[in-house]
Amino acid sequence: MAYVATLISNPSAPALTSEAIHDARAVLPGAQDPVVLAAEIAVDIHFAPELGADARALADAVRAALGSAPIDVVVQLETGRRKRLFLADMDSTMIGQECIDELADLVGVKAHVAAITERAMRGEIDFEPALRERVALLRGLPAGVVADVLRDRISLTPGGPELVGTMKANGAYAALVSGGFTLFTGEIANRIGFDEHRANTLLIEDERFVGAVAEPILGRDAKLAALVELRDGLHLAPSETMAVGDGANDLAMLQEAGLGVAFHAKPAVAAAAHARVDHGDLTALLYMQGYSRDEFRTV
Repeated sequence: MAYVATLISNPSAPALTSEAIHDARAVLPGAQDPVVLAAEIAVDIHFAPELGADARALADAVRAALGSAPIDVVVQLETGRRKRLFLADMDSTMIGQECIDELADLVGVKAHVAAITERAMRGEIDFEPALRERVALLRGLPAGVVADVLRDRISLTPGGPELVGTMKANGAYAALVSGGFTLFTGEIANRIGFDEHRANTLLIEDERFVGAVAEPILGRDAKLAALVELRDGLHLAPSETMAVGDGANDLAMLQEAGLGVAFHAKPAVAAAAHARVDHGDLTALLYMQGYSRDEFRTV
């Protein structure tokens, strides 16, 4: 069967040299000439491994050949690369921050909350009780501060608008599915161009947070359920779906997707996902679908 290896560097620091491409081709059986998707940023290398080849093992072999070069490697079958359903985590994926940590900073407990967030994202503690514990510390905080946090503290991850815009321009449906809060996902989904968003609801009374979140909590199982629901509702095959995230609560969703991508993820997540992006921005998810730079769009 025909496979393709996609080599991707960060557009802000192009690192894909001819030497790197040569080294990658040397370990790929039957490697063809590279197809340039973006000069010095991304190429496809089509090749034909033996029957029963393991895509992860092949990707690891290419990474080993590249040494310390800041280049991501994704190996997959040639067919069915372009996906029709895209689900994305928000915090530390589509945006560069953890929203709850930024809210906690306003009440002087950011370091404490961030430590809990980190443990939850690594899978060291269960997500749901960890979220309840962190939200309790926000009790009494004016709900209006969310607008200030969105304006002053939250930044989109580079490549996000291009990723969603290009996939939608080619017929895909995009959903932002977060273990965070609807007060944030609504604005972020609108900025980037998602078709819908799902997240947890912070409870508010007299315009202040009560220190609790509506149950049931949207966590690992709910993210997986959202993927299955949207996939079945759109009558898509599992192979036609893509998901991206960075934390342990994303892993079930990533593993169910046709292509699950760990984005600058915690080690256990990166090790278990189908593909990993350690160096690039979110446009890496377009290159691994075979899109060239001149096909990029924004909503």
